[in-house]
Amino acid sequence: MKTKLILLLLILSASPLLAESKLDNSNQKSWSADNGNGTYTNPLFYDEFSDPDIIRVGKDYYLVGTTMHCVPGIVILHSTDLVNWKFCSYCFDRFDENNPEFNLNEGKSVYGQGIWAPCIRYHNGKFYVFSNINGHGLQAYIADNIKGPWKHVKVNGNIYDLSILFDDDNKIYAIHKYGSVTCTQLKPDLSGPIEGTERVIIPEGNAMGEGHHIYKINGMYYIISADYSPMGRMQCARSKNIYGPYETCVICARESFGYSSAWTTGNVSLGTPIPEDGFKFIQNRPSPTSLGASTIHQGGIVQAEDGSWWGVSMQDFNAVGRTTCLSPVTWVDGWPYFGLEKNLGRTPRTWFKPNNSVATPEAPYERCDNFNESKLKPVWQWNHNPVNKMWSLSEKKGVLRLHSMPANQLLWAKNTLTQRAIGPVSFTSVKLDASKLKDGDNAGLAAINSPYALLGVVKDNQGLSLRWYDQSHNREIKQPLQKNKLWLRLWGDYDKSQTLYSYSYDGKSWTNIGDTIIQSYQMRTFQGVRTALYAYNTNKKNGGFADFDDFVVDEPLADRTNNIPVGKTIRLTNLADGSLMFATPHGLMHNTWAGPNNRNGQQTQFVVIDKGNGKVNLQCADGRYVFIAGNGLSGDVRLTTDASKAENFVWQDMLEGQCMLLSLKTQRYICKHPTDGSPYSADCQGSDANRKNGCVFKWEIIK
Repeated sequence: MKTKLILLLLILSASPLLAESKLDNSNQKSWSADNGNGTYTNPLFYDEFSDPDIIRVGKDYYLVGTTMHCVPGIVILHSTDLVNWKFCSYCFDRFDENNPEFNLNEGKSVYGQGIWAPCIRYHNGKFYVFSNINGHGLQAYIADNIKGPWKHVKVNGNIYDLSILFDDDNKIYAIHKYGSVTCTQLKPDLSGPIEGTERVIIPEGNAMGEGHHIYKINGMYYIISADYSPMGRMQCARSKNIYGPYETCVICARESFGYSSAWTTGNVSLGTPIPEDGFKFIQNRPSPTSLGASTIHQGGIVQAEDGSWWGVSMQDFNAVGRTTCLSPVTWVDGWPYFGLEKNLGRTPRTWFKPNNSVATPEAPYERCDNFNESKLKPVWQWNHNPVNKMWSLSEKKGVLRLHSMPANQLLWAKNTLTQRAIGPVSFTSVKLDASKLKDGDNAGLAAINSPYALLGVVKDNQGLSLRWYDQSHNREIKQPLQKNKLWLRLWGDYDKSQTLYSYSYDGKSWTNIGDTIIQSYQMRTFQGVRTALYAYNTNKKNGGFADFDDFVVDEPLADRTNNIPVGKTIRLTNLADGSLMFATPHGLMHNTWAGPNNRNGQQTQFVVIDKGNGKVNLQCADGRYVFIAGNGLSGDVRLTTDASKAENFVWQDMLEGQCMLLSLKTQRYICKHPTDGSPYSADCQGSDANRKNGCVFKWEIIK
């Protein structure tokens, strides 16, 4: 895609690199949910963090997530406020060496499998993480310190997709499987189940799903599960007895923050063979109105020190994969609903931080790397187990050196070093020295997916060539390399599932190559896009080596300080029909069409007044203030000259100049029904997938 917008972004985001100098990339800003004003905006991370589970120990929160086939495995993050998270540890460095599939040996792999759906617990001074390795059963990792070292225990039995409860009487229960919910008591040494204790406690047919999370709260047992079909929802079951009987309730549904289901790859799935180059992929365009699993639908809950409750849950979020979101939890009639008291089941995209603190936002990782340190930064993971003697940070100080090994294509290449791609928009660039490649060698910057894409350098009997390849259409561009050293860059708009490659010989001027590539979400790797550094040899032998340097991830939308136009005069255009929000002389908020007179009139212009901690008032340019009269259907959006009646809204940042306005009085969004002619009211639960149900606006600054 070669639109003016993309070209402009490419120019604006070009890093002024010097051809032969080390890059200082320590100040690159990365996405943090913290808005710096006492609020946060979902997702917590704009890269994949799937199957989240959470605990609190004293003042500290720990969040664990799936890592599939990548190592180090099972990532743990730490926070003191539930919003700002930092890397804490991994549970293990590599998979068992004795299994060829973990090493990409004998034509075997664990793409889309590996280790998944972890459960984290703290009991009697020890941390526990339980997780399954496909085909190898349940694993437990135990440590006295959250940073390790972690002791590995193999847990026998057919127990998977589980949650663990250390009960008050020190009995250990595993809640597991899907469809029908099963309870099994474990032996105290975690070696396996106690014989005869496995029972189905919630039969199939009660809308419970998978990814269970069990808690005992005030003597009641709660099981939270993901109901994945036909739409992602969160179910809760409760009972006074671990074995039931249980009653169930939907506690979260239809919350996608205005995103539809993603592009998908329709003819690859979990466990199918790795598609070879030339395979014809079927990529399915998403319906703009379909939710599917784009809704928040699997996760757990935790109680803060102040007694409030919070939920974490994931959603299938376009090309980045599955992201994690934070929700306030409201207890009603003994049920832990995600959402607010007057809007149960729906989560604000922007809400007040648990402790309302104003802090400097922090991201979980440093994503950029100049490879000056003696070890890789924790953001990096290897695609399957690495061959340690074939990579180095010390053979040439200040670079990552990858020695090539035999592979017929990218997904079989060993020692491929990866990071999760980060959205909503990012540029990933790296400097490559290809001077020591040998015949058959390939090295460069890839987007691992199914289908994958890459831009790199190949060496054959004709010399060195620049090679762009798109596996989705089996398309290739090759051209003679002008210099042995060059920069490669991948632009991604991961909300739109699009990527585009470019290259540079001086680190300043960039040239696009190839077409825009669709990056679909799929179950073959069961992850979102991962950016990757690779080197492999197609001549079935070890080859030369590639040196990588100055790896930079630039996130132009990570800085959201100007995403709320406080102190500015704006116009609001409703995405449902393109009409302008209009303060009528009658005293109601209605709509009007966007002709020149209306656009320039005072009654379609509003001043955004900062009330602190993420709250704003709206004042019409004619002097009147926006307020809410009544609740529910009668929650009119009206105008008054009395500033004390002005409604406090929480500005919902929908990114790229879009927003919603959450009324603190009704705890719902102001909305204009797109077809029935009614005026604005503050009774909308949230945005539909296509953002055209009347509550999402495009804002523009007038002055």
